[in-house]
Amino acid sequence: MGTTTKTVPPVTLTQRHLLGIEGMPVTEIEALLARSHFFASVIDGSIPDSDIPQSLAGKTVVNLFFENSTRTRVSFEVAAKKLGGSVLNIAVSGSSVKKGETLIDTATTLNAMHPDILVIRHHAAGAPLLLSRHVDAAVINAGDGRHEHPTQALLDALTISRKFGRIAGLKIAICGDIANSRVARSNLYLLGTLGAELRLVSPATLLPADIDQFGVPVFTDLESGIADCDIVMMLRLQTERMQGREIPSQHEYFNMFGLDEAKLMRAAPQALIMHPGPMNRGVEIDSVIADDIDRSLITTQVEMGVAARMACLEALIVGASI
Repeated sequence: MGTTTKTVPPVTLTQRHLLGIEGMPVTEIEALLARSHFFASVIDGSIPDSDIPQSLAGKTVVNLFFENSTRTRVSFEVAAKKLGGSVLNIAVSGSSVKKGETLIDTATTLNAMHPDILVIRHHAAGAPLLLSRHVDAAVINAGDGRHEHPTQALLDALTISRKFGRIAGLKIAICGDIANSRVARSNLYLLGTLGAELRLVSPATLLPADIDQFGVPVFTDLESGIADCDIVMMLRLQTERMQGREIPSQHEYFNMFGLDEAKLMRAAPQALIMHPGPMNRGVEIDSVIADDIDRSLITTQVEMGVAARMACLEALIVGASI
């Protein structure tokens, strides 16, 4: 999976849409990562730009974001344009949705415009699945409620595999607001499938009710949870999804669960830091750690996002043409 050559083929998925990692065959995950490695090598200059196939030439991608996310939206836009596609960004705040239009009404309207791919982020879990049942376009889930964020997990896996050369056997701690994190869920499915030794670290008040179903060790103490880990993945406090009683204060949360240099000493000596962004500095992570170019992979994650999303967009177009 870590090898990058010009012969890595485009991926064909068994499903018409990319709605989540759960249930995706390991062969498809590995194929997407291999193709993502190829695109990452083009982006970093190891392979010439002329080798990028214009797989989306003549195709239209619509970004439909009901929640703000500059990082993810721009990443999809850049990815589509690198593959020769055209992109339409729909500002939901100024659309008919704000006037009371339902998601199905929106789907009907968009369907009449004949886009090829719809990328949707929505505050409600299941919204991408609902949309996929009412449009002719392929649908990519760019994050739905507390459910999943599949392309984030793919880019995280790409970041890890390019840095370590493997995922299997690595000790990875996913830390923070597990209950409200779609990133945590997608990474549990994907990194676990690829053989990582996962653990969850969170205050008891921020653990999901179905935590036992994930089958991984759970820690309610950060220093114990990250002990000897190769990767410490921090998560943002999703205050917009909270009821207001989960933590005493952000200051107290940082004291107990915020990652700083002192706590990081409990991890493996060469442990690296990840965060899907946006970061709450001084809440879940200290700026000194976040900006440490030798230990932080946070900027690399953003770079790898374009490569991973190129592979996903191409896969859906290739599948539609078969």
